[in-house]
Amino acid sequence: MALEHYFICPHCGHRSMATDRNAGFRREARGCDQCGFAYLFELLDDYYPAPNAAFFACDSAGRIVDCGRGSFELTGLKTEQALGRAVGEALGLHFEDGTDHVGTALEWEVRVQGKPVQVNAHNDLPAKAVADIFPAYDDDEGGVLLVLTPRNHG
Repeated sequence: MALEHYFICPHCGHRSMATDRNAGFRREARGCDQCGFAYLFELLDDYYPAPNAAFFACDSAGRIVDCGRGSFELTGLKTEQALGRAVGEALGLHFEDGTDHVGTALEWEVRVQGKPVQVNAHNDLPAKAVADIFPAYDDDEGGVLLVLTPRNHG
């Protein structure tokens, strides 16, 4: 039995499975079959984001390279306002425990899940969320996928 890998699109949130990490016999990253986005993030096990989760793809320096599904609804930022900016600064992230969990995921290439965070993007009211951060498991670019799920209570 072939080992299947789980993938998630940072743009539309579509989950998929495949036995190959690349697109066919090429060394190109696997793209999204649903929306056509150029690359996917591989997950170590299946992950089910909430329907109202916001997606942010970041490069190896933590700069936003794409704002996906739910990002505008949570932050009020349009993609062009966020591109190229450090994710912590652009989204005004303040983790409750004071740790820079995005930096940890980037530096150690580890998954960080279930971290309470306050999001306070420019000209927007503060919102409470839970952050799930996934490193890019590739040999070239690095980066992280930040998924923010709004907290409705407490």
